[in-house]
Amino acid sequence: MAHAQAQGAPAGELQVTEVVAGSGQVAQTQRQQGGDARALLQRFTSTVKTATGQFSQESRDPHGQSLSAMQTGRFSFERPGKFRWAVDQPFEQLILADGQQLYQYDPDLLQVSIRPMSQALGASPAALLFGSTSLEENFTLESQPARDGLVWLRATPRQTDAGFSHVDIGFGESLPEVLELLDAFGQKTRIRLSNIQVNPALSIEEFHFSAPDGVDVVRM
Repeated sequence: MAHAQAQGAPAGELQVTEVVAGSGQVAQTQRQQGGDARALLQRFTSTVKTATGQFSQESRDPHGQSLSAMQTGRFSFERPGKFRWAVDQPFEQLILADGQQLYQYDPDLLQVSIRPMSQALGASPAALLFGSTSLEENFTLESQPARDGLVWLRATPRQTDAGFSHVDIGFGESLPEVLELLDAFGQKTRIRLSNIQVNPALSIEEFHFSAPDGVDVVRM
């Protein structure tokens, strides 16, 4: 999530989470056998209704050079379609979905862009983790070879204008731990997820946004 843009988020901006869906013993066996990553994702989306955690995110060009400073922050979500993705460092930013609208707020620019959820999720990486519809409606799902001690799944968007080529999701202990998103320019965004709390009770305010006084509101 580079500094927010009024006209929409880069492909890497709508991505997130890590959560629980099964026993560590089962996950270890799956790792050793190559794993059924598709089943892990489907179990995750069906059993984990809410979660909170932390993330770190960085983007690199096709040659492996860093494109921006690493971002760190916190996230939470509640199915269907509510999530909060708050960047703390190096610049504060907030992406919040309340189930109806998606808000992208940049305190430094004093600007928030608002667009309908129907235009925001769809075949985005966020839909893989926060959505409630059948994943295979929007993605082709393929298990990948195990690496880095994780079981991997590749999700390729069915629509050609999704803004990214594919996203690889690495599962450890039945949880999404790493997301690697490749865009059309060969740039890779890598997100690590940590300190996850699964199915906590979340307040209504967690997914509510009101623009502070003086903030420019851009409806898209």
